[in-house]
Amino acid sequence: MTRMLRTALALAALLAAPLAAADKPAGPGEVTTVSVISTPGFAELVVAVDGTVEVRDFVLREPDRVVIDITGATLRRTGAAYDGVTRAGIRDVRYSQFRPDVVRIAITLDGPRDYTVEQANGAVRVRFGTDRTFLAWSNTSPRELTAPASAPADRPEVMVPAPQPAAAAAPVQAPRITVTWDHASIGDVIAGFASFSGRTIVLGKDVKGEVTAEIKNQPWTEAFAAVLASQGLQAIELPGGIIRVDSPIALAALDSLEPLTTRMVPINYASAGQLAPSVKSILTKRGNVVSDTTTNSLIITETRSRIGEVQDFVRNLDVRTPQISIQAKLIFVDRTNTEALGIKYDLGADDGPFFNRFVHRVDPATGDPLDSDFNIAGDGVAAVANAEALIQAPALSLIWATSIGGFRFTSFVDALQGIELADVQAEPSITTVDNREALIRVGEDVPVRIVDFGSQGGGGGGSQAQASVQFKETGIQLKVTPHVTNNRQILMRIDAERSDIRLLSAVDLGFTIRKQNAKNQLLVADGETAVIGGLTVTEVTKTRSGVPLLSQLPLVGGLFGYSNTQEHRRDLIILITPRIIDAGGE
Repeated sequence: MTRMLRTALALAALLAAPLAAADKPAGPGEVTTVSVISTPGFAELVVAVDGTVEVRDFVLREPDRVVIDITGATLRRTGAAYDGVTRAGIRDVRYSQFRPDVVRIAITLDGPRDYTVEQANGAVRVRFGTDRTFLAWSNTSPRELTAPASAPADRPEVMVPAPQPAAAAAPVQAPRITVTWDHASIGDVIAGFASFSGRTIVLGKDVKGEVTAEIKNQPWTEAFAAVLASQGLQAIELPGGIIRVDSPIALAALDSLEPLTTRMVPINYASAGQLAPSVKSILTKRGNVVSDTTTNSLIITETRSRIGEVQDFVRNLDVRTPQISIQAKLIFVDRTNTEALGIKYDLGADDGPFFNRFVHRVDPATGDPLDSDFNIAGDGVAAVANAEALIQAPALSLIWATSIGGFRFTSFVDALQGIELADVQAEPSITTVDNREALIRVGEDVPVRIVDFGSQGGGGGGSQAQASVQFKETGIQLKVTPHVTNNRQILMRIDAERSDIRLLSAVDLGFTIRKQNAKNQLLVADGETAVIGGLTVTEVTKTRSGVPLLSQLPLVGGLFGYSNTQEHRRDLIILITPRIIDAGGE
């Protein structure tokens, strides 16, 4: 009788426990609580906010983190730190007053994950897709309890007792209770939770036990999970919101006995074949998924209780992706400056030894041209200074001759100044969808003759080398893979290359391919122009020859030699402007 009275009093206290009064906001925006809860098919980080705020999110790597900045808000209380339990990939949650008007929340994940951010009904929700339930956490709780160690090995995080109200009507924080049990029946305790929460909770037929515990001002979901964990029980939420409580073995057997159902889910934007591996990863051992390429659909087989969650998961994957227009400008300037000056001298007698390399002399006796290189007769002198210094295609050729005694002295002056300029500009434009590589190529396929000298036979047949023609791609090539971030910035992976072919001067010696390329990754705003490559190569070649000693004299040394200066300059600039032309939709 005493035990029944105690149980009745406990139930009365449970049903009559008032909600904890929330403090009034002290400013235009205030963050009151931070929680991690489990909803069907998702894990949610819920931030309760009073007032009007702005939300901004971004992703960091190594380790993978999702950062939420709530602007125009202050942190009401510091609360409890995260307990370190991994919940559906969430490894850690940290929150602080980052600036006087900004509260920053950093979510550390076990790897890259897709997520969505929603702001409605006084809460900011960061949602991650998952097929596992878990014990909820809140910064207002002094500590958290994990699932019992007796959970089946094939369900490392499933069946954790944290049922939540329906997402559309769920409050940011579950109602709090204060209650004490003294050897109360587990059936009476579960009935009290059902009455307090308004949820339908079904207890397994073989569940027995007594509960002795005291709960002080805790959310009912966390108190419910703690009580089940103390009894070695787990809970799952069935379709329609019914919560079933039973032992882990009984719940695992329920999955194996539940009938399977098959549904065809049409895919609108993505490829069914690409989505199939992701969908298969969340199915149970009895589930299966097959992609139909004809209708671009997924044929999903799963238990009746989970088929709806799987369909919701597929709909979250099959979203319309943004489109990006990429306008590029590639500028390549090739400039060559040449300056050459050469002075040569010729000295010879009309009727004696001479060279006719520069001046074709004639026979004094007959007047006929002399075509011999030199003629040895009598006493005479013949000489040529700086004879091998030649300027190809000079712009100026000056010849000056005079008679010195019985000799003729001739000087030759060649000068050249040339500029070769090649200015190549290309402005390609292309449109691609998010996370898809776009290729822009402006060039040509150059046929190149390839000679295989190894095909020559070593015998006496006299076989010749075999020649073939291959086509080599040259020109300007640009590969861009864009990604639109949640704050409408564009992350691009870029591979730009400019190439051309130069054949070697010697016959059948092949060719060389000159390349200038740049690979990088950058983040730009919508419509912002970025310079992804600026490369300048300058080659200066100087050549000088002349008469020994005389060409080294100061001031006048240039009159006895030959000089050539060549400067080759190549500039490559690549400009890219991405624009979001389709922001996509749910």
